Amino acid sequence: MAGSNESNVFCSRAYYVFITIILFLHTWNFSVVAKAENIAAMNMCDSNVSSILPVPYGNIFDYSCLPVWKTFALRVSFRLLQIFRSNNHVMTFVLSAGYTSGWVGMGFSKDGLMVGSSAMVGWVDSEGRASIKQYYLRGFTPADVLPDKGELQLTKVPPAVVLNGKTIYLAFQLKVHDLTKAQPILLSFGTKSPVHNKLSIHDDETTILYDLSAGTLIYSFNSIDLKKNHGVLAITGFGVLLPAGAIVARYLRHRDPLWIYLHASIQFIGFVVGLSTVVAGKVLYERTHVMLPVHRDIGLFIVALCILQTMAFFLRPDKDAKIRRCWNLYHNWLGRLVLFLAALNILLGIEVGGSGSTWKIGYGFILAINLLTVIICEVLLRRKKSEETRPSAYQFNIL
Repeated sequence: MAGSNESNVFCSRAYYVFITIILFLHTWNFSVVAKAENIAAMNMCDSNVSSILPVPYGNIFDYSCLPVWKTFALRVSFRLLQIFRSNNHVMTFVLSAGYTSGWVGMGFSKDGLMVGSSAMVGWVDSEGRASIKQYYLRGFTPADVLPDKGELQLTKVPPAVVLNGKTIYLAFQLKVHDLTKAQPILLSFGTKSPVHNKLSIHDDETTILYDLSAGTLIYSFNSIDLKKNHGVLAITGFGVLLPAGAIVARYLRHRDPLWIYLHASIQFIGFVVGLSTVVAGKVLYERTHVMLPVHRDIGLFIVALCILQTMAFFLRPDKDAKIRRCWNLYHNWLGRLVLFLAALNILLGIEVGGSGSTWKIGYGFILAINLLTVIICEVLLRRKKSEETRPSAYQFNIL
């Protein structure tokens, strides 16, 4: 029995050490990489494109340049034309980014989502041939990204792609009829070169909000990065802390009353982080207006269940009360429902948010560790119970 207790303690300690390392590396990686990427993007605006871009893109001198994401910088110039007695704004876009291989894209979305958007994508193949095409993003798979399709109204000026050193430039002009709204712009890249104009799945992507009327950036995920923060908070609170608190409650009960203090503390911190996830999601919606009703509603339902769990903790009956058994069933199964819905909603958020494969692999790894820990500790717990209920090998008959 002592060996089983030691095994349970070892499982819990190993799990906590693993989670601590993951969170530390995750936070350190974000801070270091983000700082380096911000510097790289700012350096992009220092380049003189007049000697790099072809006519007429190289002859425009009123570009406004902003670092927007990673090594991406966006130059924009616009002017007003009178065509058939209607006002048409012609906007010139020049997107520059660090480049070694693959493709770089810039999409224009109606609602901030990838599906239904149109994008300009450029690349340089292994033989040095530059290409730029418009694509219609009908879905998430490469088969749903259609070349030579889309709703962008290009001018008669041909789009251009230029590779200068390790920087690629995408230049094109669009006719824009409505400058009164903020335009969600999708930025993405893939490291695999297109084959027969078919794009590979992007390695990473982001969204910025651009004010067409003022020619300024309203919001960029590069500066505040609410999208990543929302995901990190969700995985930390609902994907790490809440499962850890549940593991403590089930497998450390022999350490009474330590387990109840650990369980309550971890669950409370997880609940606070979960509330922060909702706040970040609300701010994210207000700044991008991306509608994800299913993901949002499941998240709000999870928070409501967490509030019920917190209230139930303060209203729990005494151990000797007849209703205590019903309370235990309610508390345990409601907690399991929260963990299931949380894992489901995190996976849904990663999918509908168009996150890269890094997020899927990272959370899949954490989910696998959670499941593996539960399986190992559950086997040890059941073995311990079977040993306690096993009849003694020595039986005495008293006459």
